[in-house]
Amino acid sequence: MTKKSGAPTITEVAIAAGVDRSSVSRAFSRPDLLRAGTVAVIRAAADRLGYTPNRNARALSTGRHGNVSLIVPDIADLAYPPLIRAAQLEAYRAGLCMFIGNSEEDPQLEGRLVDQFAGQVDGVLLAAPRLSIDAIKIIAADKPTVLINRDIAGVPRVIVDSASGIGEALAHLVGLGHGHVAYVGGSDASWANKLRRSAVLKAAAHDGIAIETIQTTASTPYEAGRMAAGKIARSPATAVLAYDDVVAQGVVAGLLAEGINLQQAIRVVSCEEVLGAATAPQMTTIGSRMSEAGKIAVGLLIDALESNGLGDARHLLDTHLVVRGSSGPAPKR
Repeated sequence: MTKKSGAPTITEVAIAAGVDRSSVSRAFSRPDLLRAGTVAVIRAAADRLGYTPNRNARALSTGRHGNVSLIVPDIADLAYPPLIRAAQLEAYRAGLCMFIGNSEEDPQLEGRLVDQFAGQVDGVLLAAPRLSIDAIKIIAADKPTVLINRDIAGVPRVIVDSASGIGEALAHLVGLGHGHVAYVGGSDASWANKLRRSAVLKAAAHDGIAIETIQTTASTPYEAGRMAAGKIARSPATAVLAYDDVVAQGVVAGLLAEGINLQQAIRVVSCEEVLGAATAPQMTTIGSRMSEAGKIAVGLLIDALESNGLGDARHLLDTHLVVRGSSGPAPKR
């Protein structure tokens, strides 16, 4: 018996699955045109044979590459791995390959990544983009685009709204007797940071809490928290609201270095959960919904690809406070 050499062909997959060649092609390029059971049979046969569709040939015949891109500002930021994982899985389920780009929070690099991916992808996902509104609108006019955590009218977007969770956090602190809170922010370039700071000030005015906002020029979120600790120690604040868990852990480390006992002098709450309960102390924090945001954003992009645009689609995801050990009654300063 002669052993076959070379990659399996679309014809071999069709024979193995008991369908015609066009059905195999549609199972990878337009699975929505086939019954789910047929798609499952075809893909199972392809997996057994080790078949990979020829994306270049598909692009020539359909005008589609079967690829999408996702660009994030900082792939090392713990907020983004859950988003990337959920988005990539949702894309895979739709038969799409996802290219990941890391812009290092640099708008010029972000624009260059968009350009480099442009000839290979059918659509673009931009997470917390640093580009200007005009630049993003130009990208969206050229290719289906969905934004995550950036609110630009006319461009489909998914927004994780921290405002509801921040309102719960400050109400929680008021109930524990706190009347003066320090807010330690994230990157100045972050749209989400500006949104959270605005939400903190609005909720504080509603609840009658004095807010001291602290912004640093540290190179990392953790160092930002550590650098803020000195100002917090010299303030009358009895609680800290931090941009996310990483900033909060920096605050905790910095306060300990200042000789401040967290249980007796300062309470710490985070505006976004990225570490879960794996902190010391376990952090009272606003739950993150980045996984859901990634999944919904890919769904919007697929809808845009199939309908040639979604206009002004806007999904808002509310957030809620998760109470743990780092918050408690207001201590005397």
